[in-house]
Amino acid sequence: MTLRVVVADDRRLVAEALASALRMRGHRVLAAGSPVGRAVELTTGRSPEVCLLGSAEPDGASVLEPLARLVAQSPKLAVVVLGPVPCPRGVAAAFAAGARGYVRHDERIDGVERALARARAGDAAVAPGLLREVFGALLEPGPAPAAEGARLAAQLTPREAHVLLRIVDGDDTRRIADGLGVAPSTARTHIQRLLAKLGTATRLEAVAVAVRTGLLEQLGRTRPPGPGAAGD
Repeated sequence: MTLRVVVADDRRLVAEALASALRMRGHRVLAAGSPVGRAVELTTGRSPEVCLLGSAEPDGASVLEPLARLVAQSPKLAVVVLGPVPCPRGVAAAFAAGARGYVRHDERIDGVERALARARAGDAAVAPGLLREVFGALLEPGPAPAAEGARLAAQLTPREAHVLLRIVDGDDTRRIADGLGVAPSTARTHIQRLLAKLGTATRLEAVAVAVRTGLLEQLGRTRPPGPGAAGD
């Protein structure tokens, strides 16, 4: 099956090499470029079926933000992340942001090709061994992430925890304000305080930190009280 592909990698030579290898295997590479932040630009107006994003830090905001924008802009586009596996939670963060596949950067080109084809078909393209690692880390957080998640949870007020869970669920500022029973300007203040406590600059980065550190498990995925909650 011939695929229409866009390749974006933080390393220009890697992007060019991947594009060349995929073309040699009969696929239509519509664009290739660097860094990953250009992914949205590279896909605009080209209608690819799959986008391959390569980075040494796949759970960082520089990857998760363009990934989320790609998914929001083109829901039918299958995004596959190419990167190392320093932490299974990073893989989970990529999927949480909308990725349909994850491939190790040392995978052979035929493995990358299979992942792209599976993602295009609507399947989750991830090696079984890696998937087991991810689920194991999520179900049994290691001591370091759990400790970090507990530390962060202790710093959040009930309303900030409520805001974080709503951000994870995809709510915008208006919905967050409605849930809290406050004005949007007040909700924005809570959001900025939350980002500051998590040491992040964006909401998407805050989600990645919450996943990676086990903060969501610490909060128990149970919403704190909304309107009228104490602890502002």
